[in-house]
Amino acid sequence: MARWDPGTEERLTRAALELYTEHGYDNVTVTQIAERAGITRRSYFRYFPDKREVLFAGSERLPAAIHEAVLDARPAASPLSATLEALAQVGGTLVEHLDRTAERRAVIASSPELQERERTKSAAVTGAIHDALLRRGVDDGSAKVDEESARLVAQIATIALQNAFDRWIDAHGRKDFASCLHTVAASLLDALTAAVEPSRSERRDGLVEEDVEIVRRTAGPP
Repeated sequence: MARWDPGTEERLTRAALELYTEHGYDNVTVTQIAERAGITRRSYFRYFPDKREVLFAGSERLPAAIHEAVLDARPAASPLSATLEALAQVGGTLVEHLDRTAERRAVIASSPELQERERTKSAAVTGAIHDALLRRGVDDGSAKVDEESARLVAQIATIALQNAFDRWIDAHGRKDFASCLHTVAASLLDALTAAVEPSRSERRDGLVEEDVEIVRRTAGPP
């Protein structure tokens, strides 16, 4: 079956998820996935290199999409605001094309191998955000961000993205992705604010003052 056969990748993803849910990830073979999808084992490898990647179909496009969205965010936006705007846009589009997300999450949670792949995907997203933030000040005249702040914003934003996605799954369609992201971002802001405003007696070695300055530079004005 040809690589470009319409719908084959989707059939493989659906077949794999069904089998993983029924029998467990470790107990399913590529041959079983291919047979349920109606193709040969040999044809399977035209689409995916192994049985793991079938659950991450299309994920390789996510970092590039987020990178572009961060670059396209309002020039006047702070690094964190620009990144959250980008994640709301890309995430809102992404969830419109997803199916059986709760089952997929459960399968990934059941396998250390799949969890490691998920962490690799998250690291790629973090890297894309970091690079885009550093480019913003060069390419469009927006306020420049230093390396440390760009790295911190990217890490925080990646955590927010994953938590927002989990909230969206748990809402079962009752909330849109943007509102889930907003809730997570507000919670993170509250937690960070509380963390960097301890009483003076809790401060030592200037570490708290340094953290406050980093957060100020990270968040900036909306």
